[in-house]
Amino acid sequence: MNKGSEAIVAHNAKNYWCDLNNQLIKKPIKQKTMKTYKNQISQYSLKKNKTDINSVKIMCSKDASKYARQFYFDDIEIFESFFVIMLNNANNTIGYVKISQGGINQTLVDVRIVAKYCVDSLAVACILVHNHPSGVIEPSQNDKDLTCKLKKGLEFLDVKILDHIILSPEENEYFSFGDEGLL
Repeated sequence: MNKGSEAIVAHNAKNYWCDLNNQLIKKPIKQKTMKTYKNQISQYSLKKNKTDINSVKIMCSKDASKYARQFYFDDIEIFESFFVIMLNNANNTIGYVKISQGGINQTLVDVRIVAKYCVDSLAVACILVHNHPSGVIEPSQNDKDLTCKLKKGLEFLDVKILDHIILSPEENEYFSFGDEGLL
């Protein structure tokens, strides 16, 4: 067969060569190979570390505030830190995680990281907690926007945010998004 006498035609959604006598000859298929890279990948696994903090049932914002204060030490007056308390279906705490620690008046929170820990722990609900070292417990617009963003992201995974608590360095001072109807 001359190259000039060949034409490619579509037949049953496959490419064929057709010679001048209209005989179909299957076109050879080029094999594609997977591109490999020099970087090796990591294997991820769920790992639980036992702590000295006991599981409790969270019934209200006061319970959540009291429980969360166990994660903060002297740094509650210095750095803004963001924690997530994970809960089971009975509102018993099943774990907590520090998501970030920032500067004097802000910390960055990534929705994907929060979602990862909620999914890994099989939490059905969570409570968001962060502190304001200044002692001003009113939420900023950024706090409100973050809460809304996290709520939308976790809703997709059927994880409910029960509250977002802002702690003050003062022992019993806190702000609850739930108590104020901001959830």
